[in-house]
Amino acid sequence: MEAAVRKSRKAVRRDWLMSYLFLLPALGFFLLFVAYPMFKGVYISFFDYSLRHFEFTGLDNYVSLLKNDTFLKSMRNTLLLVVIAVPIVIVFSIFVAVNIYKMKEFSRSFFRGVFYLPAVSSVVSITVVWGWIYHPNYGILNYLTGLAGAEPVFWLGDTRTALLAIIAVLITTSVGQPIILYVASLGNIPTSYIEAAQIDRATPWQIFRKIIWPMLMPTNLYIIVITTINTFQCFALIQLLTAGGPVYSTSTVMYGVYEQAFVLGNFGIASAMGILLAIVIGIISVIQFKFFGSDVEY
Repeated sequence: MEAAVRKSRKAVRRDWLMSYLFLLPALGFFLLFVAYPMFKGVYISFFDYSLRHFEFTGLDNYVSLLKNDTFLKSMRNTLLLVVIAVPIVIVFSIFVAVNIYKMKEFSRSFFRGVFYLPAVSSVVSITVVWGWIYHPNYGILNYLTGLAGAEPVFWLGDTRTALLAIIAVLITTSVGQPIILYVASLGNIPTSYIEAAQIDRATPWQIFRKIIWPMLMPTNLYIIVITTINTFQCFALIQLLTAGGPVYSTSTVMYGVYEQAFVLGNFGIASAMGILLAIVIGIISVIQFKFFGSDVEY
């Protein structure tokens, strides 16, 4: 009996060791490229750190940021991106997914590929196309508005339109994955529920509100959280299209982190900006989990 127990314990230890050996490459990558930079960033945020200076300053970086008009404007722009873009992405993705799901298999696959294409395309190529669309002299957008008699608009150079132009690009590059996920989730909803509602003469809106929407809540939570985080981290579009201008009207916190660290060399300030952004994302994510969390299981 004791021999069997010892053999069983040895087998458990062997399985435990083998499991961690398989996890070791991924764990090492996580510790080296995620955990260490994260803790290092928190540490640096308490210092006046540049290429020629390193001095402990405590919370001075955070206090100076909260009093800095440029940072506050960047935070405002970032929040506007989230507040405007995320709901539009969710509503548009659900609308498209519901209509795609009703199509035949070939048409469904075709439209899924069309909407997912921007998600797998190079950010640089997408911004080049949009830069041409927004060009004040020979852009297609000004050409189309000119046909209606409108004057040319400097879409990316006007403080009134630059941020809205960025939001439009952000939306087009963000709907691909949600549409794919919603179409897949719609396929997991039991058809018997919808058929029973149709027998009871429920309207399409009632079916969506009472059956489809609640059954999509787990997918909604994932998409809302991920889309919100990705929007908060918007950087490439800003750098390539406007570089934060004009007059910081399109500058975001992520672009501010890049500018402070790699243009101005203020690594302490950049780290503090990143920490503040992480705190805001964490708070909003907790709220989203509270309001969109669901126990629905298929």
